Amino acid sequence: MTIKRLHISPRFCEVAIHNQTAYLAGQVPEHTLEQGAYEQTTEVLALIDHLLAEIGSHKSKILSAQVFLSDMVDYAEFNRAWDNWVDNQNPPTRATVQAQLADPRWKVEIVIISAL
Repeated sequence: MTIKRLHISPRFCEVAIHNQTAYLAGQVPEHTLEQGAYEQTTEVLALIDHLLAEIGSHKSKILSAQVFLSDMVDYAEFNRAWDNWVDNQNPPTRATVQAQLADPRWKVEIVIISAL
């Protein structure tokens, strides 16, 4: 059994790959912390695109997305960004829940599982 891990820190890695499946850590905004849910979601989706490209995958191969919103009031703005980004010919399964996120400035965190 081979497991490949990328962007390893003492606490976690950003990507773990096993059996041609990639598991991404929760992606959160880094540069749009003072902006709204649409901007934060757009940034997080770009981070996901970057990681998928790095491992030779693409958003069309995403199997599952878990979305954590700090407040469901942001659901429409999140969906606006998501709908502009998602491959609507190959949409993943998705769950969206409200959760208390680790940084109170974060409005969104997204966890992805993708095929390679």
